[in-house]
Formats: sequence, C-alpha cells, structure tokens
Amino acid sequence: MNEIELKYGCNPNQKPSRVYMKEGKQLPIEILNGKPGYINLLDAFNGWQLVKELKKATGLPAATSFKHVSPAGAAVGLPLTEVERKIYWVDDMGELSPLANAYARARGADRMSSFGDFISLSDVCDVATAKLIKREVSDGVIAPGYEPEALDILAAKKKGNYCVIKIDESYTPAAVETKDVFGVTFEQGRNELVIDDALFANVVTKNKAMPEQAKIDLAIAMITLKYTQSNSVCYAKGGQAIGIGAGQQSRIHCTRLAGQKADNWFLRQSPKVLNLPFKDGIGRADRDNTIDVYMSDDYMDVLADGIWENFFTEKPEVFTREEKRAWLDKMQDVALGSDAFFPFGDNIERASKSGVKYIAQPGGSIRDDNVIETCDKYDMVMCFTGIRLFHH
Repeated sequence: MNEIELKYGCNPNQKPSRVYMKEGKQLPIEILNGKPGYINLLDAFNGWQLVKELKKATGLPAATSFKHVSPAGAAVGLPLTEVERKIYWVDDMGELSPLANAYARARGADRMSSFGDFISLSDVCDVATAKLIKREVSDGVIAPGYEPEALDILAAKKKGNYCVIKIDESYTPAAVETKDVFGVTFEQGRNELVIDDALFANVVTKNKAMPEQAKIDLAIAMITLKYTQSNSVCYAKGGQAIGIGAGQQSRIHCTRLAGQKADNWFLRQSPKVLNLPFKDGIGRADRDNTIDVYMSDDYMDVLADGIWENFFTEKPEVFTREEKRAWLDKMQDVALGSDAFFPFGDNIERASKSGVKYIAQPGGSIRDDNVIETCDKYDMVMCFTGIRLFHH
C-alpha cells in the first residue's frame, strides 16, 4: 500500500486528506485495526522515531505518550517502585513486563496531558502492555508488532475502533525531507544526530562528576527534545521524562512549565497525596484531575465551594505551600536538557527549585559565563553539547 485516505486533515474542514509515498513506494506501516487521523499519524511517526532512538541509546524497551505532535512523557523499561506503581495506577496489575513498565512511566509522568494520547512502543506489544493500554483513554498505538492476544485486547478497545498500527522497523527514510507550507516546499537534511555519552563530554562547571544514571537521564531528555516542538526543555529522572515544556516562545517559560510538571510528578508521591480519601468508584481520569486541583493553590476555593464532597469520603487537609515546598526540597539528582542555549541564569535558578543536578544544553550564549556561574552556585554539573535540537 502506498496511500491511506484520511477522514480529514488537522481539522474537519480540511479535506481531502491522505498520506502517501512518492514514486510508488510502499508505506512502512500496516493498519491492523481502526482508522488513524492526520494528527494521529504525525504523533505515531514522531513517537516511533523517539522510542527507536531511546532503545538504541539505552538498550532498554522504550515507550512514549504523544499529544499534538509533542511527547507528554517518554521512558525506558526500568522496574517501578511501589510508590510509582501507586501514582501510575498500576498497583493492582501484578508483575509488569519491561515494555509495560516503560509505558506506565511514559503515561504516568503527566497523566493529564497524556489523556487521549497516541502511544509508540519500541518492541512487540505484549499482553501486559496491552492490558495497561486497555485501561487508559487513548487514540491508538504504533509498534513493530503485536502478540496475538495483545492485538485482540487492543482491537476490542473503543468499541472496536481503536487504532492499531504496525510499523516496519527496518524502514529507513530518505536523507532529505520535504514539507509544503503555504504552497511552498521546504527541504532539509534529516536530523540524524546520534545522542550518546560523547555528547555530554564537555563539562563546563566546577563540579564535573556525572554518574552513569545521569548520562542515561540526559540522553532520555535530549532524545525526547529531538522530537518535541520547540522551544522545549525536558526534566528527567530514573529512566523517564518527568516534565516537558514544549512549544514556548521563551526559554524561561519552557523551564517553568516543565518544572511545574516535574514538581507535580514528585508531589504525587507525597504521603498527603497518596493517602487522599477517594470514594470508591472514582475513575482514574477524575482522580488525576482532582489530584491536580488538590496540589494547586486553588484548592482552598474548592474546599470553600464544597466540591470535595463529590470525590472524597471526608474533607482532606490542605496541602499548604510550606508543606509542598518542604516535600519538593527532597527531590534530588534530576537531569535537565534544553534544545537551545539558556540565555540567562534565571533558567538555572528555576531548575534548582526542582532538584536539578545535571544539565545538558548547546551553549553559545553571550551570557554563558553567567549561566555557568549560577550552576556553580548550586553545585550543578553542566555540559555544553554544541548541538541545537529545534524541531518543527
């Protein structure tokens, strides 16, 4: 097959719509179930490239959760702690496979943004991963293959309309890529940059101690950024992205947005959130939304309005700013990647509030000295990669 007709493009008024291969070549995908949309396929192809690179860089199964052509989460298949199993809502699922662990992490980093995601998996989708996906609100999945029972589980999702795509993992795209904007064709060489330990060799701070786990987390951050709409910043820890700030016009807003998401990821692990007295029967999406409100500064208004009665068996104690700050002060050894240089030290100041210890960025700002000085102030380890990773 060298063409797939789509229902419409980005919006219902954008017709006709299709994806196709030029010069009669075959598409590298097979639609096993459902019918993908235009944005679904953009997410699928970007996500597939991301997880393929993550697996190559780490040797571990990888997964990503995409929304509107940027990842909400990305991770490799490291085992989950008991606390992580609880905050990702998989503590009732028994033993998970490495691939299922990867998706639980990718989905769980920012569960609100992952709602209705498109999933990419580096490996053949197994039954454990399919059972996890079955529980979540999602548009579809792309993987190099599916175990028969896993495919049956996924094909039954969304009343049989769930999109399941198989990709040819041996497919290699052309070295030059094109796209049309306003009737004008743009052409560029593909971004074939290999992200590995060598990229982090130029450490410019006084502290130069970068352990192996930090290099893995920085690789995850930078590979994630390679497929995130720019400007973008990514916080990573323990084999997964924990906060992604995508598509912002200023670097500091990327850092703040991603930092807030990283903070929320860590706040969910606090006893006060873990022990919230939810009523029986409250769905995962409603729990995620309620937890988000509970951790916000608006919760006092919710208490005053009595909305808590819809979700909790009793009125929870307020999670005060002082208590949240005290918990966040326990977050350590976070890695931070940036797709372009930090122009001011304010980005480092904000990163320090989210436990950042290791940073990778291109360097090249006229204020590099100020940025390095701010890192030294917090005893951070920062390397200059010399490589920008803009993606549009």
